[in-house]
Formats: sequence, C-alpha cells, structure tokens
Amino acid sequence: MIETHEAPRRRRRTTPRMKSLDFRRERERGWRRLDTLLTRIEKRGVRDLTSEEIEELPMLHRAVLSSLSVARAISLDRNIVQYLEHLALRGHNVVYGVKRPPLAWVAEFFARRWPRAVRELRVLLLLVTLLFAAGVATGFAMVTKDSDQYYAFVDFELASGRDPAASTEYLRKTLYESEIGNEGELVAFSGMLFAHNARIGILCFALGIATGVPTALLVFLNGAMMGAFLALFASRDLLMELTGWLSVHGVTEILAILLCGAAGIHLAQAWIFPGRRSRREELTRAGHRAATVVVGGVVMFALAGLIEGVIRQTVTSDTYRYAFATATAIGWLAYFALVGRDPATSEVAR
Repeated sequence: MIETHEAPRRRRRTTPRMKSLDFRRERERGWRRLDTLLTRIEKRGVRDLTSEEIEELPMLHRAVLSSLSVARAISLDRNIVQYLEHLALRGHNVVYGVKRPPLAWVAEFFARRWPRAVRELRVLLLLVTLLFAAGVATGFAMVTKDSDQYYAFVDFELASGRDPAASTEYLRKTLYESEIGNEGELVAFSGMLFAHNARIGILCFALGIATGVPTALLVFLNGAMMGAFLALFASRDLLMELTGWLSVHGVTEILAILLCGAAGIHLAQAWIFPGRRSRREELTRAGHRAATVVVGGVVMFALAGLIEGVIRQTVTSDTYRYAFATATAIGWLAYFALVGRDPATSEVAR
C-alpha cells in the first residue's frame, strides 16, 4: 500500500519538469534562431542579415509569442517564461520598432533588396528567358511560313497598322518617323505597348500561384508576338532596322517581363515543392522575394515607357539606337550582378 501511495506522489512532482523539458525541446530551435538573428542585428545592424533572414524574423517572432502564451497558460518553469518574455521584447523592438523614412526605404530597396532578390531567382530567370526565346522562334517560324498566322499572335490594336497588308514603305516609316497620321500613332502605339507589357508582367507574377502554367504560357506567347513582328519586318528586309527600333526600349521592357515571369514561377515552385517547411510558410517567404522582384519590374516598365516615348522617337540613327541598347544592357547586367554585394551579407540563395 505504501508503494501505491508514493508512486502517484512522485509522478505529480516530476510532471511539471517533464512538461517544461518537452515544451522546450520542441520549440527551442526556433528560439535560438531568433536569438542569433537579434544578436547579429544588435551588434552589426540589420544590414548584416540577408533578405531571406529579414523575411524570417516576423515568423520567428510570432512563434516566440505563441510559445510565451502557452508557457504562461500552463504555468511552466518561470525561467523559461522570463527568457521568452525577454526574447519577445527584443524581437518586438526590431520587427515593430521605429520605421525608416520613406526615402531611406527606397534607397535600401534599390541598393540592396531588389538586386539581391533578382540574384536569388537567377536560375528561374534563365529558365524563363529560354521559354521566351522559344516563343520568339515559334512566332518567327510560323509567320515566315504563313503570313496569315501573324494575326494569331499580334492583336489588331497593338499592331497599329503594322501587319502583312501594310506596304514596305509604311513599315519603314513607322521605324523612323515620330508621328504617323494626324494623331501621332507612334506615340499611341508606345503607350499601348507599355500598358500591354505591364499588364502581362503583373499577370505573370499573379498567376504563378496556379502551378506556374499560365505564367509560362504568357511568357511564351509574349515571345511569340515579338517573333511575329520580327518575321513581318524580315520579309521586307527591315529586320536590322526593326531590331534597333525595338532594342532602345526593349532591353528594359523585356527584362522586366522576364523578371515578373521568374517571380511567378518562384511562387509556383513554393506551392508545388515547399520542402521541409509548411506550404504556407514557404509561400510567405517566396511571396516576399517575388513581390520585391515585381515591384522593381514595375519601375522598369515605367522607365521603358519613358525611353519609348522620348528617346526612341528622337533618336532615329540605327547606330545610336544599337549603342544605347548595348549600354542599357550592360548597365542592367552590372547592376544586378554587382549592386548589394558586401562581405557581411552576400549569400547564395538556398
């Protein structure tokens, strides 16, 4: 009888300790991860963190708040409660502390966050580029074989008179004259092309959640549309002239479309292959990175519209057009390859 009375008493004495140990064992890894990130910020500032680690902070902080709530509710070891309270307070000061001025945020975005996010998607960007190139080749081949196929790729309004029925002289004039007709059709065409590509770019990103198939299709069809344009002008011996005309703004505009496409595929990748994380957590992380890329892409669309509406209309020399396009391409490549790198924060994306 003595044993039957003593055993329950022992179990009651050991249960709180076991509960604390089990609770800590299950969650301690996240606590230590947040503690490590906060310590790095306190020592060297938030710039010591990569964009992925910055995105991780709010999730880790919410997990600690949840652990603290449970610890208080079940009256766990006081030391654990105090540790979590201190960790939650440190995390709150970093996550919800004083916000930087808007100009400082903009400077940080262009100097670090955007180029880093693009580099993290470089493999997907290459994949989307190949898909776009396949669309160009398909559109070019089909229209070269049958000019009536042109209308399958190019919308009537977008063509703005540039179609197989147009004369060679008319097509040539569209490349070198800033105004066609009474209303300046080239200006209208530029604005229409900008709106079209901006819409395509944003759709490429937004539809990425649908397993990436609509995104891939939009990128391919946009490439096919360009291939159709190239085939039409090539049939009139105007391919080099058209390429120079397109490249002035096209380097920036097409790159923006490709970035948005890569962002959409990144969302699809997170949805289909979440890895060790939950699908919701992986989508949140991928969404932050993809949104950063797309915001920069929208800026590129605006810049391309400015180039298209001003520079392309005033620069009519093929040599200068190709020189401008080459300089633009080198500038973007250098920006995305070099800006935002430093020894403390450079990291290969996981």
